[in-house]
Amino acid sequence: MKIAGIGIVVVGGASGLGLATAQLLREIGANVGVMDLEASASWDGPFVQADVTLEQEVASGFALLVQEIGPLRAVVNTAGIGSAALSVGTGASLEVAQFRRVLEVNALGTFIVAREAAEQMLQVGPDEDGERGVLVHTSSIVSLEGQVGTTAYAAGKGAINAMTLPLARELARFGIRVMTIAPGIFETRMFNRAPPPMLEWLHGQVQYPYRPGYPREYAAMARHIIENPMLNGDTLRLDGAYRVGPGSADHYETHA
Repeated sequence: MKIAGIGIVVVGGASGLGLATAQLLREIGANVGVMDLEASASWDGPFVQADVTLEQEVASGFALLVQEIGPLRAVVNTAGIGSAALSVGTGASLEVAQFRRVLEVNALGTFIVAREAAEQMLQVGPDEDGERGVLVHTSSIVSLEGQVGTTAYAAGKGAINAMTLPLARELARFGIRVMTIAPGIFETRMFNRAPPPMLEWLHGQVQYPYRPGYPREYAAMARHIIENPMLNGDTLRLDGAYRVGPGSADHYETHA
């Protein structure tokens, strides 16, 4: 899909991976709107406030944004919350309510965004290649190799991986593609909130380049997915050959 001139919404685009994506897509000619829980001074384009777990807020948000950016052709959803806590034993702090909230935002929120975005795309005719739109979700390599303490986060992100192919198959008849990016460790506010012992351990695991990813590198992947029509129904790792080890309960017990 050609990006120049099309309407794109970045959900969670007020900061981090989403902000970098919104900025890059706007730089290359897209009409970009941002949907997020809170506004940010870093984004000066079209914006609506919405909680991704609330269906009506998301639906209304898309309806308002398309009035400014034009027909919706692509959505990149980076909205999500983290969780790092032990479930049982010394230092355990993962409550059922926290587990439920992580699933609501990461899994249910992704489904709500996908469904409401697809409904908008159905109102738009296909382009010259027969394509109506692209949905890009954000998972994590933790969903594939979760370390100690990431039970809730891995479950929420794993659900995104699991829904990618069935959604792609369902929406294929409309010319709508569905893809998921599974980043490794990236320099974001969420990542840097992890316990210091875990952060030190994580930084030492990236093979090359010898650093966490930059948000703009995630944005470049989102751009490529939008532009490449053969990318559909799959989850792509973006991790510098990083493989998550088992971790240790000590990361939490010593920081409790």
